Amino acid sequence: MEFLPITSSDDFRVEEIYTSYSSSFPEDERRDWDKFIKLFENSNVKIISVLHESKTIGYLILWELSNFVFVEHFEVFKEFRSQKFGSHITGYLFENYPRIILEIEPEHLGEDAKRRYSFYQKNGFKLLDEMYVQPSYGEGKSPIDIWLLSNYSPENLKEVKDEIYDIVYH
Repeated sequence: MEFLPITSSDDFRVEEIYTSYSSSFPEDERRDWDKFIKLFENSNVKIISVLHESKTIGYLILWELSNFVFVEHFEVFKEFRSQKFGSHITGYLFENYPRIILEIEPEHLGEDAKRRYSFYQKNGFKLLDEMYVQPSYGEGKSPIDIWLLSNYSPENLKEVKDEIYDIVYH
């Protein structure tokens, strides 16, 4: 498995990633195209294409913040799911980032949400905050009640959330 940083919005993989991103994540949980391509101008953001046998199978959108990495989006493309790739990707994250925070839909929202939560639990993440609200991604988009997970116990959860709000969702 290869993890290749994408450093330019001109990279041919960006369109494939955005197409999947747009169909996999609800409107309120993602950026519009113009805001998505602006991520490439932000030095805190790392967009990583995940390859297996020379095929792009998914991607990560990471924010390297003060003393943790925030996984904004993590997707294995639909045709590659249920093949243990997600566990390999979380392994990569753990090897490269000792402190990881991410958001997921609460497990009570359906079978997919329950499956995702179970996946993250099996892969070393613990529920950090059930009362977290993902801020709006912009005009016409709603904030979302969501769960915050992590692979460590932050000393000051309020500071962590404030940093995510101020930098990722500003």
